[in-house]
Amino acid sequence: MSGGRRKEDPAPHSQPHPVANGGGALRGSAWGKALRSDSSWDDKDEFLDVIYWFRQIIAVILGIIWGIVPLKGFVGIAIFCLINAGVLYLYFSSFQQIDEEEYGGTWELTKEGFMTSFALFLVVWIIFYTAIHYD
Repeated sequence: MSGGRRKEDPAPHSQPHPVANGGGALRGSAWGKALRSDSSWDDKDEFLDVIYWFRQIIAVILGIIWGIVPLKGFVGIAIFCLINAGVLYLYFSSFQQIDEEEYGGTWELTKEGFMTSFALFLVVWIIFYTAIHYD
């Protein structure tokens, strides 16, 4: 019975499976769209994935910089939060010019993946600071 159903419904085979070929086809198209300002995001989860991974990249870069500088304490955390939220807000509101309401509002996009990137930032910051400045 299910064999006839699969032949009638080609929808599961219309898009490549994200795991097939290591996800290369999916990643290439998502990053290509992420770096163009005229992109249309048909899949909301794909855009949220781009926001998530941009946050991780920002966290690693700022963690390395904060560890080398050596920035300490609440000032470093506050500046990270402002830069992380600000850069991503400018990205999705000005560069991509998406309708925030489709994703649950500005706040939902601003907090997407924030805690994970904050944890990654702290780990990288501590590792670099300790490796460079610890006596």
